[in-house]
Amino acid sequence: MAAEATMGLRERKKLQTAMRIYRTAVELFLEKSFDAVSVQEIADAAEVSKMTVFNYFGTKEDLVFLPMEEHFFDAARAVRERAPGESAVEAVRRQFLAMVERRDPAIGLHSEPFARRLRTVMMETPVLRERAYLLSEKGARELADLLTEETGDAIHALIAAATLTAARNALIEEHHRRIDAGESVEEVAADAAERAGRAFALVRDGLGDYARKR
Repeated sequence: MAAEATMGLRERKKLQTAMRIYRTAVELFLEKSFDAVSVQEIADAAEVSKMTVFNYFGTKEDLVFLPMEEHFFDAARAVRERAPGESAVEAVRRQFLAMVERRDPAIGLHSEPFARRLRTVMMETPVLRERAYLLSEKGARELADLLTEETGDAIHALIAAATLTAARNALIEEHHRRIDAGESVEEVAADAAERAGRAFALVRDGLGDYARKR
């Protein structure tokens, strides 16, 4: 919202149009299934042209993924931007705890029903699950490439990236599992930091001081 407040009128209108298309598409996918809904049907429901939909979202899959695709690269971003003296594990842990603190939807902590409906669409659609898997792999590969560039050790970089990615994914899945089982976001968030601390401690103890930035 803060970012939107700094935008000009034209940019705000474009953002509002994109969000209307996005939310309309997800609701239709949930109602009828991803495969059963056409882009034209989404355009009609959102009161825009089919060309407008494609101007904002290049493909039908992008209607689900484009607004959240950057989060698959969160771990790589945390490591890239870490301060001198901070290890890769510490950077990813710090970022994750900050996301817990702000109840970030990207890690499964959200009270808005729409976000949970979006997850339902993804989990019920094979092509979307496959894209989520590929994006997760791409994020892990970006992290591995970054660590390889820093350390010159490709094997350990791959192991570290895979381990950090697995820890994050496990924590996120636990958030989803508990909320799907009926717990509130606040109940899950109450011990999320402690749970994340234990998870990243396990990674840390295995990786030690690996990739501590000089």
